[in-house]
Amino acid sequence: MIVARGMEGRTVAVFGLARSGLAAVRSARAGGARVLAWDDAEGPRAAAAGLGAQIVAPGGLPWAEIASLVLSPGVPLTHPAPHPVVAAAQAAGVEVVGDIELFARALGPKGARPARVVAITGTNGKSTTTALTGHLLARLGVPARVGGNIGEAVLGLEPLPEDGVYVLELSSYQLDLTFSLAPDAAALINLSPDHLDRHGDMAGYARAKARIFAGQDTDDTAVFGVDDPCSESVGAGLKRPGGPRLVPVAVGRALAGGVAVVDGILYDGQGASPRPIADLKGCPTLKGAHNWQNAAIAYALARPFVKEAERFADAFASFPGLAHRMEEVGRLGAASFVNDSKATNADAASKALAAYDRIHWIAGGVAKAGGIESLAPYFPRIVRAYLIGEAAPAFAATLGSKVPHEMCGTLDKALAAASREALADARSSVVLLSPACASFDQYRNFEIRGDHFRDLVRGLIAARTEARAVGDAP
Repeated sequence: MIVARGMEGRTVAVFGLARSGLAAVRSARAGGARVLAWDDAEGPRAAAAGLGAQIVAPGGLPWAEIASLVLSPGVPLTHPAPHPVVAAAQAAGVEVVGDIELFARALGPKGARPARVVAITGTNGKSTTTALTGHLLARLGVPARVGGNIGEAVLGLEPLPEDGVYVLELSSYQLDLTFSLAPDAAALINLSPDHLDRHGDMAGYARAKARIFAGQDTDDTAVFGVDDPCSESVGAGLKRPGGPRLVPVAVGRALAGGVAVVDGILYDGQGASPRPIADLKGCPTLKGAHNWQNAAIAYALARPFVKEAERFADAFASFPGLAHRMEEVGRLGAASFVNDSKATNADAASKALAAYDRIHWIAGGVAKAGGIESLAPYFPRIVRAYLIGEAAPAFAATLGSKVPHEMCGTLDKALAAASREALADARSSVVLLSPACASFDQYRNFEIRGDHFRDLVRGLIAARTEARAVGDAP
């Protein structure tokens, strides 16, 4: 656990008691704070009380006594309107921060803090890039812990030695609540429209993401993708006296002064001439151009902490990948089954659709703005679409006569239909769950949706294996 500093004798309110909220309660209590906590659900309130917090409903908070409101990232800060507890804190002159800010204060200023920090954000690819960066560092002998918006809440991480590196995935929601983080290396992978209801518009979303670089100086490294105009623009805006060293990243074209992947080969162009680092085509968990971008970003972030660039190739090859991100969960005959449940918007789904040639596509849920119109270039790859959830009628209208499709409603019915047709196809094909939607109409989160798909596939494989054993299936 990271112990919050400067909390002795102070009163702190923690609003929202999910994973990061409970870690904040524990950290603040360990730092000597009096903690007043609230969550709308009874279970988290009981957990916080067990950690020594006083349970106080928002209407009963003594704002005159409170030094800080530690807000769950999911609670509206500005758009579409501040949550009432945020408005009350602001009216009382109480700072509103998040758990990442408590972590930054606990570490202290650079030069005096016990370990280094790598921070990663972007619309898509954050989790894979974060996990891969942590994997590269650990594999190459650098003590590393991964957390933040992935895995362990940041304040729940164990302290690292001086040569260690905290590798943090940060969402725009978390960055909105962070003011003093100064990462030794930071990255913006990409930017495309998302969470605009939370940030007001694309400009507000970009400003939130760009906060990841705000505390950096000349000793630091800023990595940014240049394959989309929004992140390229943010990177260009980082050029300033006393600013960080800039490392642009591209896929599909050489890049002087940065890192690039061309035809699957990762090149480091930060020196006098580009040098090949790794052949990513041989890495089964880094399939597709989007994962090549993730790999290039991860390399650029890890490189300042590793002396020998030639050691990276083996480290890439040993990356196990992440669940729910183009995760192959089974094979039957010429058909493979891929769980890409993390694809909660069209831009994310496009990466998987671009990676395969004959696709039986399971899509639907709660659609984001724009639906799947942007996926039209990939429609020729789709053998048939199987639509689920509340977005199914709108998706059917977009697919129209261009892509054969059927309304399945639920994931189990979609998988049954998709697998039946894929297994009857003599050619190699993929049954792909890449919903291009959030899951909230039918599942609490994308992980549960992906786990259900995986379980259904395993059940299908087991049933057919058993059927073959008794002669009932080919």
